[in-house]
Amino acid sequence: MAATRVSRLLVVGFALIALISLMYISVDPEVQYTVDEVMESPNDFTSSEVHLRGTVMEGSVNNESKTFILSGANSQIFVDISSVALPDGFAEGYVIAVKGDLLEEDGKWTISANSIQTGCPSKYEAE
Repeated sequence: MAATRVSRLLVVGFALIALISLMYISVDPEVQYTVDEVMESPNDFTSSEVHLRGTVMEGSVNNESKTFILSGANSQIFVDISSVALPDGFAEGYVIAVKGDLLEEDGKWTISANSIQTGCPSKYEAE
């Protein structure tokens, strides 16, 4: 009876290890870059979707052309938002995350946004 209990525990243990291993193998971590990191060598990011974080530049949101400028410490990049809805927390001066394809259009680098995520600024404001 003890041998069957041990063998069942071993089978369950190996099954759990196998499932956890498959989970780690199949989940590809998503790296989030800053605007400055992407703009150091933008050609390296044109082959796949890029996920980056930056600040929406004050006065840069253009509702007619559906674009805005995402800025880092030293660099800026245009963001095309024509194919995505802006989230409720989107505002100039806020830090946001943008996923999309990096393209060079008319000599300037542009992200064609697939999704935009904002944080919750109320959590970080001083009382």
